[in-house]
Amino acid sequence: MSLIDGIFLTILNTVVCLALPKLLSVILTVKNQNTESSKSAITSQGSNSEIPSFS
Repeated sequence: MSLIDGIFLTILNTVVCLALPKLLSVILTVKNQNTESSKSAITSQGSNSEIPSFS
């Protein structure tokens, strides 16, 4: 393995180690937001059908 190969693998490893956690965080956040919005839609359908009056 030459010096250039070692430098390339080091740079590639650095980029992957910095980018992968951010990418996973974004994916899991979007997935959790979809789950929470579907849960809130289900609970709001089961609540009272009466409209409260604030007057």
